[in-house]
Amino acid sequence: MRGTAAAAFTAALVVGGLLAPAEGTAYAASPDVVISQVYGGGGNSGAPYTNDFVELYNRGTSAVSLAGWTVQYASATGSSWSRTVLSGTIAPGHWYLVQEAAGSGSGSALPAPDATGTLALSATAGKVALVTTSTALTCSTGCATQAGVRDFVGYGSTASSAETSPTGNLSNTTAALRAGGGTTDTDNNAADFAVAAPSPRNSATTSGGTRIHTVQGAAHISPLNGQQVTGIPGVVTARSTTGFWMQDPQPDADPATSEGIFVYTGTAPTVAVADSVTVAGTVGEFRPGGTGGTTNLTTTELTSPTVTVLAHNAALPAATVIGAGGRVPPAAVIEDDATGDVETGAVFDPATDGIDFWESLEGMRVEIDNAAVVGPSNSYGEVPVVPPGSTTRTARGGIVLQANDANPERVVLDDTLAPTPVVDVGDTLTGATVGVLDYAFGDYHLLVTATPAVTPGGIAPEVTATPAAGELATATFNVENLDPSDPQAKFDGLAAQIVTNLKSPDLVALEEIQDNNGATDNGTVACDQTMAKLTAAVTAAGGPTYAYRQINPVNDQDGGEPGGNIRQVFMFRTDRGLAFTDRSGGTSTAADSVVNNAGVPALTYSPGRIDPADSAFGSSRKPLAGEFTFHGHTVFVIANHFNSKGGDQPLFGHFQPPSRPSETQRHDQATVVKNFTDRILAVDPNAAVVVLGDLNDFEYSQTADLLTAGGSLVDLPRTLPAAERYTYVYEGNSQVLDHILLSPALAGGAYSYDVVHLNSEFADQLSDHDPQVVRLSLP
Repeated sequence: MRGTAAAAFTAALVVGGLLAPAEGTAYAASPDVVISQVYGGGGNSGAPYTNDFVELYNRGTSAVSLAGWTVQYASATGSSWSRTVLSGTIAPGHWYLVQEAAGSGSGSALPAPDATGTLALSATAGKVALVTTSTALTCSTGCATQAGVRDFVGYGSTASSAETSPTGNLSNTTAALRAGGGTTDTDNNAADFAVAAPSPRNSATTSGGTRIHTVQGAAHISPLNGQQVTGIPGVVTARSTTGFWMQDPQPDADPATSEGIFVYTGTAPTVAVADSVTVAGTVGEFRPGGTGGTTNLTTTELTSPTVTVLAHNAALPAATVIGAGGRVPPAAVIEDDATGDVETGAVFDPATDGIDFWESLEGMRVEIDNAAVVGPSNSYGEVPVVPPGSTTRTARGGIVLQANDANPERVVLDDTLAPTPVVDVGDTLTGATVGVLDYAFGDYHLLVTATPAVTPGGIAPEVTATPAAGELATATFNVENLDPSDPQAKFDGLAAQIVTNLKSPDLVALEEIQDNNGATDNGTVACDQTMAKLTAAVTAAGGPTYAYRQINPVNDQDGGEPGGNIRQVFMFRTDRGLAFTDRSGGTSTAADSVVNNAGVPALTYSPGRIDPADSAFGSSRKPLAGEFTFHGHTVFVIANHFNSKGGDQPLFGHFQPPSRPSETQRHDQATVVKNFTDRILAVDPNAAVVVLGDLNDFEYSQTADLLTAGGSLVDLPRTLPAAERYTYVYEGNSQVLDHILLSPALAGGAYSYDVVHLNSEFADQLSDHDPQVVRLSLP
């Protein structure tokens, strides 16, 4: 939706009623057909055309039958009226040419007339009436308010009747032309008409008469960007605090051109939904986010508008159905032929490119029947949905992000105009979800105009299996900026998830544990209070007593929320055979190393940090390495939280293909971690190594490729069926960000791996990540 931060524009509103007051006051503006041009010099000396003519224009939004109507003429002061009978219909936004008598001189023939009569109009002054009956008028004055008069023009200064005031005098070479291509009607002939060279238009005329689809064009940027346009007809479909959307009820035959547009008024508009209007203004392209939103697409709009209300309570244009029985969005491709900027360097392919498909519906009423919820409601009232039948769906109702399928059928429901329901993945919005299509924050948004009904999908938080005796249960869990100032309910909820849903694993690698005062940036780096509160909550939830190990980071050097000093923590229980091997000396800046003790690998520091001074970890979390024993077996564990995706371009942004500069640092981080694990395996190829954590990258990414290169590590998310590969839901895409990787000795043995879906799919979530656990039978 157009924001309020831009400079305000003034919207002039001219409202036409349906009752005709006495002459001398404002007259009834025709809601549809008006006289748009009068020319009486046809065939006279110097005349450009051989015939007189009267031109009509339909400024409404529906076709009008002219059967039984007449165009009538009387002299400037006379009361004797002659008639030309009309027939046929006049489509909205089209003209209708009535050819009248020819003079004796030269000139060009008129375009093919839509009706022909023999009226001989004065070249300078006279009166012309559009009448909805065949009864001849008998008036000399007051003619504009006579029964049956649909529109009236008094032209020339001597005209005895007019709407308010007559036009200026005409001549053999000039006509009276209504402003706005025929759309302007303020019931003042002098104000509404200009005296200019005649320009006859008939029902076949296609130039002029701008429509919304002409403004939108088959492109991301309007072909009329920056130009003034007039008389654009439409029906108001929705209102915001800064403008309104309107849609042409008479669309063209091209699905690539949108029939809807936003009219930016700057303040609350005075039009109502279902008003039939015409708008004059400047075509503009608004980029949401301003200078900070340069990766966003633009939305086409009309600014500095003059709005004319033609009628109230018009029928709303039918909403375009998305999915089966309507327009089906592309199934896999967002954009495949852009050369850097989809707005300037790509073929516009709505049938094959998702970004073009949604652009072709910009500003229009859109309907999705029985929409499938693929992302939970967020705090902004946004709900990602897809039409039924989309693939590849998860067993719980989401839609999976894959290497060659970014799911272009997704669209985000938005509560700008009406509340959205609170929903979880797997729910269905029963019946029709209807709104106007807009764009914001890197995604296409459907601004619902009524709150959809919900049929719950019934998903519940998953519970993993209890580890058997002798199985080492190792988990990773991003607890999303946990610090002591968080509500006790969050600590209790996380504790319940660890105890009940994860079955109290032997080891939990925690990510995003903050320092003791959270986002307060005062130099505090210790997290003992955070961990004391969490471990106490676990015990209170019926879980075991957990110990932990970690290394305090250097203040404000590890990224994340400023002042929060997030870090990874090993939280472990010792009542099932797991023990931590402590080797002192590990600090925030000391680099851990691998020692070869007669063919047995060991860590110099445990816990220790891997290459904390390496540029790969600048403003990012440093990997935490620890050495454990489990029933006499040594296990090396490396907990990670790689660089975030901040700064990457959005999937539906105007730069295509989108660049992902954040990947470079993750690739470097993966290389450092891989080199460290290789040093362990170089000492003992059968060493038990677990690399885990929030890698902020997909299972099909180069980051994962670097870690698994040479077969020294096996990425467990890659072993799952495609429909089960997700630990996180973002903008409706179920995707892998969190990983557990095993060394060959562990991957070749018996293990059971489980992503435990208990957060990412739910509106009521304790973290935005799902934990995962692997149960290992050590060789």
